[in-house]
This record gives sequence, structure tokens and C-alpha cells, in this order.
Amino acid sequence: MHRPRLIPVLLLKNQGLVKTIGFRSPKYIGDPMHAVHIFNELKADELVFLDIEASKEGRTIDPEFVRKIGEEANMPFAVGGGIRSLDTIRELLRCGAEKVVLNSVAIDEPDFVRRAANEFGSSTIVVCLDVKKKWLTGLRTWAHGGMVSSGMDPITHAVLMQEYGAGELIVQSIDKDGAMTGYDVELIRGISERVSIPVVALGGAGSIDHMRIAYEQGFADGLAAGSFFVYQSKRRGVLINYPGKISFNR
Repeated sequence: MHRPRLIPVLLLKNQGLVKTIGFRSPKYIGDPMHAVHIFNELKADELVFLDIEASKEGRTIDPEFVRKIGEEANMPFAVGGGIRSLDTIRELLRCGAEKVVLNSVAIDEPDFVRRAANEFGSSTIVVCLDVKKKWLTGLRTWAHGGMVSSGMDPITHAVLMQEYGAGELIVQSIDKDGAMTGYDVELIRGISERVSIPVVALGGAGSIDHMRIAYEQGFADGLAAGSFFVYQSKRRGVLINYPGKISFNR
């Protein structure tokens, strides 16, 4: 029976591990390298590291930090944050990352996705679609930490990114971020049914049942989360964790 990838997403601020709710009020929760060691022991499928301040500050995720992750992590990992040049991607891959995650640049300069995919291969290029609902306009994708709207609905944007060569999409609900009340299954399903590349659900996971629903009803190929993997419960006591064997049906 096929088992979807279960992917901890670790948010970075000043090279510390933080967690947000609705992209706001980042709370420091520990040392990211300590988390890597624990996920090594728990045999996580893969990890994603996102520097949440990089785009706002006009820089990229620190390559030296990525190198340290590469020296410690026993699983594949992807990194994102402020990536805007092919040279940056090349350096991050040399530092050990398997994939890079593009967000703001995919909105500001969508043809960069095509150039990156042509240079490094689609399997290396992940586009993260941050999705938020606004009154009157409905669901739109957003850049720069959820501050700038693309003007596109998420399905249109997802199809465009596939056409431009993205090899995978992370679909993140800003409204669900940190809530631990379940994924936006309708959003995930709508995109999964329109693209052929893998879709990773992110935003809202608080239980294995939430993950199972996103996989079985939303047709997600991967199930990513932050709070679920770093909090003990909805009381938000910090405890790095990763589930053992889980059965999924589709």
C-alpha cells in the first residue's frame, strides 16, 4: 500500500527554529540542528527549511547554515527563503540541499521558474503557493510572507507553475497555518485534480486523521506540517515528534 511522504517543515528566523500562527508572531521553539538530530533518529522521510525573513530582508537563506544541515541530515531536505538567482540555487545544492523552494520570485518573476527548471531539472524546483482568502476576491496566492497578492487564484497559479517547469508544489493555507484544525482539503483537492506533478499539503495539520483526510480526500502526494511535528498537543508544549507506521487508503 502506498504511503505518502510525511514532511516536517521547519521555519527559521535568525537561524532559530520558530513557529507561527497565520504567518504572524513567530515564537522561538528551539535549535534547528537539535531538531535535525531528532528527526534523524525518528527516520523522517524528508525535511523542508524555510527562512521566513529572507525575502523581506532582501537576502537568501544562509548557505553556510544549509551546509551544516547537509552534514547532519540523514534524509533529503529542501530549503527556501529569498532565492532569486541561478547562482544561489547552485550554491545551495552544493551545500547539500536536494531541492529548493521558490515562493516570492515565482510571483514577481515567474519565468525564473522556467530558467531554474531548465538549468537544474524540474525535480529540483519546488514552488510554494501561499494561499489566503480575502473578502470579495476570494482565494489568491500571496508572496513576501503573505503581504503581496499575486492576483491569481491558486488553481490558475498551480497550473502555470507546472507549465513553467516546477517539479513539485507545496500548497500552504495561510489561514490554516498553526491552527491545527485540519488542512484545507478542498483547496488541495482542487489543485491535485488539475496538475500532474506532486502536490504537498501544508497548513493546519493537528492529527494523523487530518493527514489521512488530506491524502484520501484531497489526493495530496505529500503531507507537510510544522506544529504537528514540533508540539506535543494543542496546548503547544514543544516536543519534536514523528509518527511511526501509519496506514493510508486511497
